[in-house]
Amino acid sequence: MTTAVLEAKTTEFDVDDVEYLRHGDKPLLARVFKPRGQGPFPAMVECHGGAWCMSDRTTEKLRHQYMASHGIVSIALDFRSGNEDPYPASVQDINYAVRWAKRNARELKTRPDLIGLSGQSSGGHLAMLVAMRPHDPRYAAIALSAGSPAHDASVRCVIMSWPVINPLSRYRHAKRAELQTPAPAWPKSIIARHDSYWRSEANMAEGSPTLALERGEKVQTPPRSGTRPTATSCTTTRTRSRLSTATSPSAFAPPIARPAARSRWNMSTWSVRPARHRTFRSAATCLDGWWSSWRGT
Repeated sequence: MTTAVLEAKTTEFDVDDVEYLRHGDKPLLARVFKPRGQGPFPAMVECHGGAWCMSDRTTEKLRHQYMASHGIVSIALDFRSGNEDPYPASVQDINYAVRWAKRNARELKTRPDLIGLSGQSSGGHLAMLVAMRPHDPRYAAIALSAGSPAHDASVRCVIMSWPVINPLSRYRHAKRAELQTPAPAWPKSIIARHDSYWRSEANMAEGSPTLALERGEKVQTPPRSGTRPTATSCTTTRTRSRLSTATSPSAFAPPIARPAARSRWNMSTWSVRPARHRTFRSAATCLDGWWSSWRGT
């Protein structure tokens, strides 16, 4: 696959806040960045980061603007926060949002088969978890409105930036760091937000994409690309080395549900055999690569 790096703005776009879901008297909004033109365009349902407990749909404004200006519909979500609603509340909202986007694909200038998921940090984790378990009855518990066509939450691809791909590993890493003398500052907030959202280590293990694969769960494995910074205090070698999956080699190939085999971690692609490296140097370049692939260049 040839990756084209698009430097200049190529199209105008419009931005609208749309209520996609409501819990009681609390609306959840999606900020939709929609390129001008007829389409259909590729679309990304975007999950913000914030340790499952912070931030909102406005957090990654520049990212959304970049995607829209290069012909990609960006659907930036608000979802329930772990400060008030523990796992799997936010996963349910995101699963619903994917189905909502498919139902409203024409208005969003996309097609159901052109919709992917993306996210940063804890949002990257949520994006991957939703993509792997699109039919999980817990995650799909919120029904579309009566009379809607049947849609599931399966997606074309997943793009993650520095995802917390194994919450349990990071939690234990933070707990170990907290015992150091002197203790660094970062574990305190990390541990508190993990506790607020997950409530138990058992939930962290159950909701870990890494450990789900190692347990041999039968999951969906859509094409996935990821970026991460160089090693940080919140990233462990063990987390990276244990991550494995079976994945389709391109964004055009259909996702396949099957247990994962063990394999070597590589920064851009998970594979059961020696990886066909697709290393993306930035999130923007990663998106450009998918867009180029969709256009067939």
